[in-house]
Amino acid sequence: MIEKYFSYPTTLRRLRAGLCGNHIDGFAGTLEKQGYSHPTSIRYLRAAAHLGSFLQRKDRTLEDVDESLLEAFGRHFSCCRCSRYNGRKTGYHARFGVKLFFRYLVQQGVCQSLPSDVINDPPALVIAFRDWLHMHRGTTQPTLRLYTRGATELLDALGEDVSQWNAQAVRAFLLDRASHCGTETTQKLITAVRAFLRYLIFRGDARDDLDLAVPAIAHWRLATLPRCLSAQELDRLIAACDGTTPGRLRDRAIVLLLSRLGLRAGDVARLRFADINWKAGTVQVTGKGRHQVSLPLPQDVGDALLRYLERRPQAYDASCLFLRSIAPFKPFASGDGVSTVVKHALRRAGIESPAKGAHLLRHTAATEMLRHGVPLDKIGLVLRHRSIDMTAYYAKVDFALLQQVAQPWPEVNS
Repeated sequence: MIEKYFSYPTTLRRLRAGLCGNHIDGFAGTLEKQGYSHPTSIRYLRAAAHLGSFLQRKDRTLEDVDESLLEAFGRHFSCCRCSRYNGRKTGYHARFGVKLFFRYLVQQGVCQSLPSDVINDPPALVIAFRDWLHMHRGTTQPTLRLYTRGATELLDALGEDVSQWNAQAVRAFLLDRASHCGTETTQKLITAVRAFLRYLIFRGDARDDLDLAVPAIAHWRLATLPRCLSAQELDRLIAACDGTTPGRLRDRAIVLLLSRLGLRAGDVARLRFADINWKAGTVQVTGKGRHQVSLPLPQDVGDALLRYLERRPQAYDASCLFLRSIAPFKPFASGDGVSTVVKHALRRAGIESPAKGAHLLRHTAATEMLRHGVPLDKIGLVLRHRSIDMTAYYAKVDFALLQQVAQPWPEVNS
């Protein structure tokens, strides 16, 4: 397999004769399958061979590799004197290559653990709370992480005996946290704590009225104007995604989905091939709380999706629609990757916008529908709002309509 990357017989013999020789061909096959480029694969294969040379000097074997040995190998680069591997110049790429090689060895059963940061699991009560939210509420992973963090902080501050908690302790905890963080962070913490307390009340572990002790923070949800792009800016944004590379084709399809249908970033990240009905021209979206709805697929969006699928990289998870544009070609871990696509497109288009993420295009879709005369209740159906009050937020951008219904001050008539 390594013949695809190296041609000299002496190099091939050296790579296969080293400590990593029995695994070097398999590692090369994995790199090719994951879509790494030819130059990158060469760097990572050299890094794997360099690790074998380092272990031989230390009289260690591949089975001995753990986090401490990998850290020692990383420190080795600054003073590397290896004749065939100049670690002082290749250390940056070698660190990534060795990490991937180590993961490959773990998959092959050679090593026992992955080199990852040690993250303590949350308490058992918080794990039960997280699982309950996922099973009964359909809560997404980003929200689960948020709620788990808030519940863990509360449990650490007030103790594990939740039956002894009282209103004063809960309020004191939240007020203390609020004095050290911003408004948005405080709001998220309050939401997580309130949900956790209601779960404890449901289990019968806490007082029935303990959730009422959670204070509210001053916030007027509809006090600001929605942040959106103008029609001209949206055209520039879409034009910034022109191109024939898989990355640009993917970006164009994502931007059109967000701006035409008002999808959330998480909705796009979770889209699968089975969600698109090409014959009916619809796309099924699974949103918050596993709420599903079928939306019409506009012609330009469908065309952009087809062009992307023709150039879409191969991946292990063939059911996911959108993939990362760099190796390894995996689906987006969350909606953050979709928002990053929008941020990069805004930068290429030279657009200075009040917001940088995917939600900017959701606001843009809503305001465009409003400008074209779509009723608020229909806009709410597309955006999947549970309350018309939330959709009414976008009515404030139609200044021409507001001028028609606005009443003059009494002093003006007099």
